[in-house]
Amino acid sequence: MNTILPPTLTSNRRSGRAIPAGLGETRSPHYDCQQHGDAIDLTVFLPGVDAAGVDIVVRGPDLVVIGRKTHVVRVNFAAAHLEHAQRDYELRLRLGRELDYAALSAELNDGILSIRIPKRGSIPAAA
Repeated sequence: MNTILPPTLTSNRRSGRAIPAGLGETRSPHYDCQQHGDAIDLTVFLPGVDAAGVDIVVRGPDLVVIGRKTHVVRVNFAAAHLEHAQRDYELRLRLGRELDYAALSAELNDGILSIRIPKRGSIPAAA
């Protein structure tokens, strides 16, 4: 006799409803964070993501970077096992409240997102 297991359900915080695991899954990208005297420089590696697919959200002391890939449906999708390679990116960092998130600047080049967040009360260096 075979045992049939129902799909695992995970909680969706935004709507409070359960969604099946495997839908909307993300992975954490590689990143580098360097603290300087007047700012924090954050480098996030998002291969396969273009500028239109990047969302940067600030929630109190938290910074959330979401990178959505352009999903291409291929004929041999199941045979190539690309379901994990095509997952979107989500990075959640608690950076604190001493940063001036309104003055945040970001740039995306060849899948590398560079974010600079100045500290509150610091004078930006002349370029």
